[in-house]
Amino acid sequence: MKTNWDYTPLADAYLKRPDYSPAALGQMLALAKVRPGDPVCDVGAGVAHLTIPLASHGLRVSAVEPNDAMRANGVKRTAGLANVSWTEGTGEATGQPANHFKLVTFGSSFNVTDRPAALRETNRILQPGGWFACMWNHRDLEDPLQAAIESTIKHLIPAYAYGTRREDQTDIINASGLFDPVHVLSGTVTHQQTCDECIEAWRSHATLQRQAGDRFGEVVAAIAKVLADGGAATITIPYTTRIWMARTVKA
Repeated sequence: MKTNWDYTPLADAYLKRPDYSPAALGQMLALAKVRPGDPVCDVGAGVAHLTIPLASHGLRVSAVEPNDAMRANGVKRTAGLANVSWTEGTGEATGQPANHFKLVTFGSSFNVTDRPAALRETNRILQPGGWFACMWNHRDLEDPLQAAIESTIKHLIPAYAYGTRREDQTDIINASGLFDPVHVLSGTVTHQQTCDECIEAWRSHATLQRQAGDRFGEVVAAIAKVLADGGAATITIPYTTRIWMARTVKA
């Protein structure tokens, strides 16, 4: 499916992305009161970084992903999971049945949607009393290595900004009028990678790619130099998983 942002060149690099904090996901599932066998929809499921932990809790996961290459990787990673099914769709048009899901999640994907339209679609497919949740992994920019990488990016792209992925999502959710008050959850997670894997992960950074344009290769090379100068073959990257979730008001 063709969308405004084409993730095809990044699909394999996304396999090197970190998973979400188990503690944060546990808080989310407890708040939503989902149980094994409950239907959930993972929108913008990508290569299944969120789909897999949802399925591991025994939930029946409908994974929706518009990009063929990303979806192919997700299908491959979940091939042994009978409680996961994959379909083509977007946050604004999931193709899923109305009033069906107890939980609808957006793992690092809500920011690439028309958010008000995605909230309306989420509300449509949620059961009465069901929950919406969106989340991202944010690097700890106070970590010395991550601070050095950040400085390198800003040097080459002075106007670089993260867009909506680092914003508080509360106002946009509240403005929809479709949900009860927002809950904000968080948990930390560390991700170990070789330097080569880290560089490959940066190649999957769509926000950086869009803003760097023709300089994207130069930026990635500069990040690789920062890693090489550090002298470590393997690095540990600290992240905070941040989740915004709210329950639909429809009866």
